[in-house]
Amino acid sequence: MAQITIRANDDLVQRIKREAAEVGRSMNDYVTSVLDAATDPNLAGTSAERLRERLRVAGLLTTPSRMSGQRPSAAAVAAAASRAATGRPVSDFVSDGR
Repeated sequence: MAQITIRANDDLVQRIKREAAEVGRSMNDYVTSVLDAATDPNLAGTSAERLRERLRVAGLLTTPSRMSGQRPSAAAVAAAASRAATGRPVSDFVSDGR
């Protein structure tokens, strides 16, 4: 099992402690569950669904399509490459600023 360390402001830590205590869980178990619910689309259940919705509203929910690990199609890559090759080169902007 791996271990992670994060920095968080005191207010967030207190909210996590309070929420964990309300549901009778340790902070570690609570945070692990939150991260699991935020990243595992297969989790179901009312509390997980509520948490996922709160994370979605906050802009913190990773969508399953980004987590799938599937590569884009060759056509999608070609289309992106052709769009990226248009426009003004960065070197022109640098030259203009000199």
